[in-house]
Amino acid sequence: MVDLAKGKKPAPRASPGAPKVPGPSSAAAERRPAGRGLASPLLVALGERVRMLRSRRGMTRKAVSIASEVSERHLANLEYGIGNASILVLQQVARALDSSVAELAGDVSTSSPEWLMIREALRGRTEAELRQARIALGEMFGGASAEESERSRSRRIALVGLRGAGKSTLGVRLAEAMDVPFVELSREIEKTAGCSIREIHDLYGSNAYRRYERRALDETLGLHAEAVIATPGGIVAEPATFNQLLTRCTTVWLQAAPEEHMARVTAQGDTRPMAASREAMEDLRRILAGREAFYAKADRVLDTSGKTVAQSVAGLRRLVAGVASRFETA
Repeated sequence: MVDLAKGKKPAPRASPGAPKVPGPSSAAAERRPAGRGLASPLLVALGERVRMLRSRRGMTRKAVSIASEVSERHLANLEYGIGNASILVLQQVARALDSSVAELAGDVSTSSPEWLMIREALRGRTEAELRQARIALGEMFGGASAEESERSRSRRIALVGLRGAGKSTLGVRLAEAMDVPFVELSREIEKTAGCSIREIHDLYGSNAYRRYERRALDETLGLHAEAVIATPGGIVAEPATFNQLLTRCTTVWLQAAPEEHMARVTAQGDTRPMAASREAMEDLRRILAGREAFYAKADRVLDTSGKTVAQSVAGLRRLVAGVASRFETA
């Protein structure tokens, strides 16, 4: 087994049993730049997963450190693939048992024979096939027929994307054109919680925020058979909530170049996500990279880069004209 800090095998142990893999020393961790050294592919993949999830949720490493009570230094090592090397022992045991690390760790998809059979039935399927399976399951357990579901979805337009994409600005104008209510989901979350979004995070944490977000979405869908809904950029961080949105609404991903996202948010005088970062643009790019695969699940995509508000509104109206029965083209 390889000592990741020194690139050589550790001294053998006198006691029997599987050897433990020592982690990197502090000095070695400081000397090794990101992406260099003898990092295990498994640890690199684990680090990428941690970084992707953090970016998708729009959290800084410091925020994760506070929430998890794990030092920022340890989180950095983990993200660079030089963190807790004992995961390699799990990999060895999994290989010996002809199973996966997820199965050893108790992943939910291994918790029963039915889960295992469903997982195997979906293994190797394309994204298009998986989407069909997800929709079919939603119809099966949602209680509505495909026709009813599609009719319901067509009467609600949900705008998704990063902050600064124009969801609120374009959403208000689209709702006026369609003569339906406009709902800013962030404001509904604050009404449900009785405090601001910042206070929700500060007082109760991200998990509580996601619960309020789901409750606000469910209440909005229950109250409005027809509406244009502007969603928070991080709604994709909770798969169950995002799946509810995809199932119950026609979704439109409002895209923009990272530079335009940043310029628009700054012009609004709101730099909350990047307030403490000297690498704001890089942070924003990472957040987008972590979320874009989920945003891409939307029914329609509109790129607002380099367009005026009027041009974007016209493009959005054309885009939803085919699905919104009460919509009148310009």
